[in-house]
Amino acid sequence: MKHFYHKSAFTMIELVFVIVVAGIIAVIALPRFDRNNLQEAADQVMNHLRYTQHLAMQDDKFSPNDANWHKKRWQLIFTQENESENLFSYTIFSDTAGTSSGNPDDGEIAKNPLDPTKLLTGGANGVETTDKRATQKMNLGKAYGITNVKLSTPCSISSSRRIVFDYLGRPLRGNPSSYSSSYPNNRLINSTCEITLETKNGKGISITIEPETGFVKLKN
Repeated sequence: MKHFYHKSAFTMIELVFVIVVAGIIAVIALPRFDRNNLQEAADQVMNHLRYTQHLAMQDDKFSPNDANWHKKRWQLIFTQENESENLFSYTIFSDTAGTSSGNPDDGEIAKNPLDPTKLLTGGANGVETTDKRATQKMNLGKAYGITNVKLSTPCSISSSRRIVFDYLGRPLRGNPSSYSSSYPNNRLINSTCEITLETKNGKGISITIEPETGFVKLKN
């Protein structure tokens, strides 16, 4: 005849041990979670920079009948506005409407290639971050806890947080709405550009964009 022996689920010592181990794992996991968030945010931004470059190369804005054609180049802009709940977000757009103000408007924003019902913005004029058409993960503050976006001197001018691409895929800096010609002085990026994403605890991750080629990668 078989005998079955029953063991209580946990003794008090075992329970204390589990709680201690769980606490250690939590302490280790928290900074790792933060790093993973940064990595995921950086990967997403890199992919969207490449997509912006792709759009610029496929959609040359040159027109002999439009003196301001260069203001309509595809660009990626980081903003912190009411539409994104004052959190850092970004938008991919071509500034085609009206006088090319330099700001993304509803009808100027690229469609999300993974879901054409959505626009490639985390919050912009006419498309708030809560709008069902917004791509929620492009609100970096809400999705990944990003509290600051910094652009190094080679890719920023007048505190502008945007990257523009021409039909050759070359990166330019500054607001195209202020361009007086197709290639004004000091607008083509001529040395490695860095975009740094930071969290509230001061941790950061940097993306580099090379001049001429526009090659995008994670900084080592």
